[in-house]
Amino acid sequence: MSSFSNEIESLDELRDYVYTTLCDYGHFQRGAFSMTQQILVRGGKPCGIHFCLHGPRQVRVSAIWETDRNCVFFYGSDGQRFRKVQLVQAPVAELAAA
Repeated sequence: MSSFSNEIESLDELRDYVYTTLCDYGHFQRGAFSMTQQILVRGGKPCGIHFCLHGPRQVRVSAIWETDRNCVFFYGSDGQRFRKVQLVQAPVAELAAA
C-alpha cells in the first residue's frame, strides 16, 4: 500500500484525481466507464464521499474521502486498500453542495 500527499483545491479536482487514480489502478481507459459518488453521513452531518468506478465485467474499484482526517483511501475490486492519500487542502465547504 502506498501513501502520498496531494494538494486538491476543489471538489471537481478531487473527483478528477480519484477517477484518474482508479482508472490507472484498474488499467481502464479513461472516459470509458462511469463513476458514481455518494455523500457519507455520520450523526446527521456529511463526513465524506464514497466514489465507485464501474468498470468492465461488473468490476468495481472505489475510494473514500474522509473529511475528519482529510484522507482519500483507495480500494481494489477485492476490497483491499491499495493507496492512502493525505490531502493538503480540503474542499470541505463544497461537501454539503455535492
